Amino acid sequence: MAIENGDFVRLNFTGKIKETDEIFDTTFEDVANEAGILVENKTYGPIPIIVGGNHLLKAIEDAIVGAEVGDEVHVSVTPENGFGQRDTSLIQLIPMKEFKKQGINPVRGMQISSEAGNGKILSVNGGRVKVDFNHELAGKNLEYDVTVVENIESDEDKVKSMIELHYSYPNLDLDKTEISIDGDTLRIKLDEITRFDQQSYMDVTFARFRISKDIWDHMGFEKVEFVDAFEKRVEEPAEDEEAEE
Repeated sequence: MAIENGDFVRLNFTGKIKETDEIFDTTFEDVANEAGILVENKTYGPIPIIVGGNHLLKAIEDAIVGAEVGDEVHVSVTPENGFGQRDTSLIQLIPMKEFKKQGINPVRGMQISSEAGNGKILSVNGGRVKVDFNHELAGKNLEYDVTVVENIESDEDKVKSMIELHYSYPNLDLDKTEISIDGDTLRIKLDEITRFDQQSYMDVTFARFRISKDIWDHMGFEKVEFVDAFEKRVEEPAEDEEAEE
């Protein structure tokens, strides 16, 4: 069955910079390791998206429409359809004292975050630091090799795929996530460890909003409820305590 806009799918992909053939992103752990871009604690494997849901570059989502499970699609992405052209106004000189206020010792190549966005330090000269706030792939022609791995069919699996996409917790256990439907209301009870451990309150809230929006826009439910339930944990007695008894 051909992939259509609105379908929930899983994809494998590898992205390269056309001019240099340098791999900058991939869903394959061995490819990432060989390319020197392996990220620790990242879970590699096919990623879930909604086709037309703006989860990947539009050029990629458009290219897989009409493909079938198992198909490999090659996608060429120009800067205009990717991360834009480089903008010289986004290269800024920032006084060294601004970094000192934050307790930061700026060095060439360091990645920083500020009100202007994410940037990369290009140079440090005396009392000024040159920072490039362009996206690192701005101005690049890109090549993606994409494979359609699965077309996700059931409502429960679709919901779980969006939880997997939007939650950053590395040990997400979707088998412990409960999905229930009551008319136009969908209820989600997450595995307790994924709700707050290792994530700030704002991270969790934003992830829930994105999950809900995808469900509203692409599954037809009017209301999404997240159910929080915490069970009292009973600690096991230590072995030496058991022996004394």
